[in-house]
Amino acid sequence: MTFFNKIKWILGILLVFVLIAITNLIDRNNFVRVRDSVVTIYEDRLVAKELIYKISKSVNKKEIALTTRDSSFFIEKNPKLNSQINNYISRFEQTKLTQEESKIFEDLKSNFNSLFDAEKNKLNSNAENYTTLFALIADINDNLDDLSIIQISEGSKQLAISKKAINTVELFTQIEIYLLVFLAIVIQIIVIYNPKVKK
Repeated sequence: MTFFNKIKWILGILLVFVLIAITNLIDRNNFVRVRDSVVTIYEDRLVAKELIYKISKSVNKKEIALTTRDSSFFIEKNPKLNSQINNYISRFEQTKLTQEESKIFEDLKSNFNSLFDAEKNKLNSNAENYTTLFALIADINDNLDDLSIIQISEGSKQLAISKKAINTVELFTQIEIYLLVFLAIVIQIIVIYNPKVKK
């Protein structure tokens, strides 16, 4: 094999290697985006949605106890319920929060602190204290509704990111096939081409 033929073969192989390396890097980047998006949807949105649901159920129990004036609930069950709520809040805090979400979440924590303090004063059971408790529960329910809406909105955004990444992968896969066909033709021309040597 002549030196010129060796150069042709090396050039052909390098072209294929470069194409494969570039497309693999692009594909890898898009797959990372899809993976991160799916992880975010699960860890930061579905888990958060579940925690909101659990907090909401706990608040609902408090509301029922207040409405029925169930004083035994606040003595026997409420301390454990407050501990559970604090645990849910702590877990929610570990998820990735948007700027708007952080603001609502801080408001939620503040409302819960006020509610816990008001519940300690419930022993005097006057009408004003009941009004305060119901007002705080209403504020907490509003916070939970707002946080729930954000989970759906952010989940939709992450889904759109993953769909876009998948579409990009499909597009580059098609381009890759066309480029490989083109390169196969170019390599054939390089390998077959044999310039006439001047006498």
